[in-house]
Amino acid sequence: MGMTRVEGKDKGSLALYALSTYVWCKMMKGFLAKMGIGYDYVDVDTLADEEKARTIAELKRWNPKCSFPSLVVNGEKCVIGFNEDTLRQALNL
Repeated sequence: MGMTRVEGKDKGSLALYALSTYVWCKMMKGFLAKMGIGYDYVDVDTLADEEKARTIAELKRWNPKCSFPSLVVNGEKCVIGFNEDTLRQALNL
């Protein structure tokens, strides 16, 4: 799965599974940018069929409902959906 890196402050390993046109995913990316936090992301809807299937299978390990956005934090927990308070808590902000 090819993730894109956004440089910023190190808050651990952050992997964002998103959709390119979904407003809540855009809000998640905007929040991370506003906070200056580095993370990796993939816009699942832009992937080719085989890669999309592999990426969705990986996401389902963290979020069985496969909803977006999903942010995997340090390979330990998954923040599902955009909620600023939940994100601040998960990222110790």
